Amino acid sequence: MKKVLLILLVTVFAVCLPAGCGSDSSGGATAAQSGETSSGASEGKTLIIGDTTFNPENGEPNVNPHEEYAGWACIRYGIGETLVHYSDSMEIEPWLAKSWENVDAHTWKLTLQDGVTFHSGRVMDAEAVKQCLDHLIANHDRAPGDLMIDSIDAEGQVLTIHTTIPRPALLNYLGDPYGCIFDVAAGIKDGIVAGTGPYIGVECQSGDHLKLTKNVNYWNGTPKLDSLVIRTITDGDTLAMALQSGEIDAAYGMAYESYPLFRSEAYRFSQIATSRAFFAWMNYESPVTSEPAVRRAIAMGINKEGFVKTLLGGNGYPGNGAFPAGTAFGGDKVSAEAYDPEGARRVLENAGWVDTDGDGIREKNGKPLTVRWLTYPSRQELPLLAEAAQATLLDIGIKVEINSTADHNKLRKNPAAWDVYASAMVTAPTGDPEYFFTSCCLDSSAVNNGHFHSDNLEALEKQMAEEFDPEKRAALAIQMQQEILDDNGYVFCSFLQMSQIARANVTGYIAHACDYYQVTAELDLTY
Repeated sequence: MKKVLLILLVTVFAVCLPAGCGSDSSGGATAAQSGETSSGASEGKTLIIGDTTFNPENGEPNVNPHEEYAGWACIRYGIGETLVHYSDSMEIEPWLAKSWENVDAHTWKLTLQDGVTFHSGRVMDAEAVKQCLDHLIANHDRAPGDLMIDSIDAEGQVLTIHTTIPRPALLNYLGDPYGCIFDVAAGIKDGIVAGTGPYIGVECQSGDHLKLTKNVNYWNGTPKLDSLVIRTITDGDTLAMALQSGEIDAAYGMAYESYPLFRSEAYRFSQIATSRAFFAWMNYESPVTSEPAVRRAIAMGINKEGFVKTLLGGNGYPGNGAFPAGTAFGGDKVSAEAYDPEGARRVLENAGWVDTDGDGIREKNGKPLTVRWLTYPSRQELPLLAEAAQATLLDIGIKVEINSTADHNKLRKNPAAWDVYASAMVTAPTGDPEYFFTSCCLDSSAVNNGHFHSDNLEALEKQMAEEFDPEKRAALAIQMQQEILDDNGYVFCSFLQMSQIARANVTGYIAHACDYYQVTAELDLTY
């Protein structure tokens, strides 16, 4: 019924659009071809992308990579580039750095590309990159602990980085979106930086839109579009209607239930498996989830395969550990609680949680077993996961109260506000497993939301931090995953199959395993 209603709404929506702003797939001008946008007129070949994620709710208040998670917007939309690039097998490739050398355990020497200029017109040399990295360390919450930089030397096009401890994963971290290189001396104006990418930010209003124009001096080819508009559309149905009507030309973050609407020659799908995990954090300061039996029962009471098959339509794959199966440190190499409702009931019974009044909810010491589930709506899959967990956990006697709110980033920092927090995160965005643990699981982690602690995990991380051998790093990552799984501190429910959808006349709109590089110089419109 919902899909039928959506189709009807699309029809009405298309009829009501202003002339020239859209058409159906049979012909007529799309928003891009007409050169018009919802944010104002623009000239030349313009493409409009609808995106559910560009908003403060996702830690993207602008496109300044040194603020929260805004580097994701900076790199996705073609404004910023990093020193290294990731292939779709998550191998490091040259980008702004054309080569590098690990001089010793504490020293990395990088040689930069020649002929690169910032949007400000300044030539990119080692001194400019040094200024950017110094600014990053001084202003970003995660970068200092990731990079562990002691000092940087700049000479011509050669950048030498000295670390305080051996840092085997330094290059991996430098490819993180916060590592976008921009001209610090040019300043940050209205949240926009002067990067090196194929498009220049000209107007930014996070949560609404971002306008970009072609960088005619781009160092790595000629951008094919004259301008771009990124429109924030957080509602999945509205996003689907906008793409069908032609109000937008491409979409990121489309709800799975809307995919059938675009399975035709009028649209292009680009899909790839990623390490973006949908997972639940347990709150160790909660009187409910601080109890080991409750955490274990929750882990046993979530039907991961059912969630992926039924609610995601098979567009993903069930989670087990922190990383996808098939990698050297994947979740197929660890053991997590399987879906076992009967076993979960026994766990709760043995812990004293019993339904004494017959209402289906267990109690202990007169208090019902209620779990406050915090999540957010901009990732279309998360409210679906909350509803799926609510149903299966009720079946074992746990009442789940869902709070799906754009205010989640504020609430997750308050341990009194939730028991379980479900989020979406790329767990290996640098191609290296250490990122997840240093970001989420250690005493020093910037986003250890549930305040998880393990002496053994802390000791294993000290080993990983100084281990250069890839096989040994993978073995440590497996042990570290098992440590957090044995305590049921995190429940990894599924991994995303990334899908980007565009009208058939859009080319070069390609999904990547790292979830970056959405806008490149190759992005184009054909007529």
